[in-house]
Amino acid sequence: MIPFGENHRYDLVIDNGSGFYRVQVKTGRLRKGTIWFNCYSSHSHRNGPSCRAYFGEVEYFGVYCPDVESVYLVPIEEVRVNGSLRVEQPRNGQRKKMRWASDYLLERMAGQVGLKSARGVTLPGLLDEPS
Repeated sequence: MIPFGENHRYDLVIDNGSGFYRVQVKTGRLRKGTIWFNCYSSHSHRNGPSCRAYFGEVEYFGVYCPDVESVYLVPIEEVRVNGSLRVEQPRNGQRKKMRWASDYLLERMAGQVGLKSARGVTLPGLLDEPS
């Protein structure tokens, strides 16, 4: 992954050697055993706030969750307005249609997007140590 310019709908580009994947970086928040993240951008204007989805403009969300200190790569087709990744078993015993965070760990997804290794890959501004 390499950082890309400003004023784009994506923050990073993955070059897999035969094409590119656009990645929008989001921060996930751990709530009740689930990592939640927004799948849209929001802005305030004179006429009030507006939200805009990323469909057709990115292929993946790169999600960093400081609560569990992990990075996830989530295909846009698998989320809607809000994304959620389950880290704990639900209290109600539900087993079907669960999106487990471990399935989307960057290390696990690296091969799927054409990265040779996820080792040493960080999301700029979120995981980098201050200079």
